[in-house]
Amino acid sequence: MQRRQFVRHAGQAAALAATTPLFIGQARSNEAPGVGARAISIGCSAPLSGPLVDFGKDIQTGAGAAFAEANARGGVHGRSVQLNVIDDAYTPDRSVVNVRKFIDDASVLALLSCVGTPNNSETLPLVEDAGLPVVAPITGAASLRRNWRNVFHVRASYSDEMQRLVNRLVDMGLRGIGVVYLDNGYGREMLDVATKALAARGVQPAVQTALATDGKNLPQVLAAVAKARPAAVLLATAGTVSVDLVHGLKKDSPGVLMAGLSVSLPSSSLAGLGEDARGLALTMVVPDPVSTKVAVVRDYQAAMRASGFKQLTQGSLEAYINARILLAGLERAGKDVTQARLRAALAGIRDLDLGGFKVSFGGQPPFVGSRYVDLGVLGAAGRFIG
Repeated sequence: MQRRQFVRHAGQAAALAATTPLFIGQARSNEAPGVGARAISIGCSAPLSGPLVDFGKDIQTGAGAAFAEANARGGVHGRSVQLNVIDDAYTPDRSVVNVRKFIDDASVLALLSCVGTPNNSETLPLVEDAGLPVVAPITGAASLRRNWRNVFHVRASYSDEMQRLVNRLVDMGLRGIGVVYLDNGYGREMLDVATKALAARGVQPAVQTALATDGKNLPQVLAAVAKARPAAVLLATAGTVSVDLVHGLKKDSPGVLMAGLSVSLPSSSLAGLGEDARGLALTMVVPDPVSTKVAVVRDYQAAMRASGFKQLTQGSLEAYINARILLAGLERAGKDVTQARLRAALAGIRDLDLGGFKVSFGGQPPFVGSRYVDLGVLGAAGRFIG
């Protein structure tokens, strides 16, 4: 396997403001919401504060770099593409407020990479009713992959990721496998997926314990795991709370193997884990962001450099790819773009090769563009060694 390196994300406020302006209004044509004579506005509700803040920052940098790259080439059919990100702090109620505002103000043509399973659970029914296209929500929840005509998933499902982890652990001969899951809709769905995947391999969880989204019950979670003494723990968690969980498991349950999903740990936190990162397995739904062997990654790296971003992460690469897919839909929708034309253009994408990463929506809902899943194991300081 190839060596992978993850580096910490550092915020660059001035550059972020340049690439992802948070503007209130824009002159629009009569043709479509968010479409003006010179610009197209794309909305996003994402955490720019709170426990998943790094996900929001990755979207700003990755998608912002993709749009800046396209705009430098003249935009799409003569219009620039702008990203309007509103903070929801990973709070579903705030996501609903943000999305309702986008809809009521008719201020955006589409939504891109809105973050979170509980958040998207609340907002996707709204956008479906409003006819607002949504590209690449940051969730792999099977419960959200319905026959919706406006929702275009890109990333592989959490079920695909969890199945990969379970098979890997069981194939290693491990049977004492525990599950720590986030105490919200995402975590409970992942618990269900994990237990079913384990049962299919003839394994019952050694322990199941819920971790509060703010980590306030971490001592009780660590005590439950230590008492059960599992050989491995599946991390069905997300965000910064996972960092303290990993540190705690390393201290209280030394020798336990840990395996998490792509959303379990923010990219910027990996290096900060230090020696405690060693041996942690994580799934990946996009290629290695520091590799130069994949064309789309080389494009991403160039776009990030051009926008002044030095930190390369899985999250910003995913956002860059998602933005590239939306841009492809806008190109195909034509100059007189509307939400209906964009929706039809996206649905018609088949075997779109971005340069080593292929996407196909297949024409009929549910629209799921990729099932790409890779698995890496971390060494010290958050660097992948295999």
